[in-house]
Amino acid sequence: MHKPLRIAALAAACAVAGGVLYGAGAATAGQSTANSTHEPYNIGLLTKDIDSYYGTTLDGNGVYQPSPDSPYAKDLARIEADAERYIDRAARRAHRHGEKPAVMFDIDDTLLLSLDYEKKTNYTYNPTTWADYVAKADRPSVPGTPALVQYAKDRGVEVFYNSGLKESQRSAAVENLKKVGADINLDTDHMFLKDAANPPSYLKDCATPQAWTCTTVQYKSGTREHIESLGYDIIANFGDQYSDLDGGYADKAYKLPNPTYFVG
Repeated sequence: MHKPLRIAALAAACAVAGGVLYGAGAATAGQSTANSTHEPYNIGLLTKDIDSYYGTTLDGNGVYQPSPDSPYAKDLARIEADAERYIDRAARRAHRHGEKPAVMFDIDDTLLLSLDYEKKTNYTYNPTTWADYVAKADRPSVPGTPALVQYAKDRGVEVFYNSGLKESQRSAAVENLKKVGADINLDTDHMFLKDAANPPSYLKDCATPQAWTCTTVQYKSGTREHIESLGYDIIANFGDQYSDLDGGYADKAYKLPNPTYFVG
């Protein structure tokens, strides 16, 4: 997970959290507000809105967790219920036609929740502290999504993962996913991570051992294209960022809520 635009994302998130308009239009992830003549939404107030959305509380181990009756949890439950209905229908249809249905999951804030890191760093990304946090392999799950992984498997759907985590973080990611109950297809044929030193040939247009220039959309859509080239039909793609979902090669995309950072 890369978060170079974290503070900018807090400002952009006000379009959801506070309904504030910047300049001539609503502030969005792709719209600069540098020329606005209006004072931006106050970051201190925005972080309070984010806390209210998650129902953020410290658990007995000192870890920030979302409340099970928070707006965040309710939004997730609604999305997951819709996804289960859809996966069931799509899997049945695919099997009737002799097709190989698959689903794709992002990892960070799609399966593993980083709210505790966000809170304790005041929503400020640092590559060293982030790497240390991932290495602990002790993140809680995004509520309900490990069960969605199991749901897809139980209906004969092949499960794949497509993450911005580095290849060097693979063992920690696998350990953490096992802890939260997403212990399905965690091998290298199903979990795709960024390997800048030895990028796959299907990303040759934007990645070589000498230089990785792939955008998130290029990397993730290119990986989905590769999976479909193996004969799978990706019936559903899950991510917390639009860059997890853009670029095609999936029949349906599910955007999970994440108001804390933006990955372009």
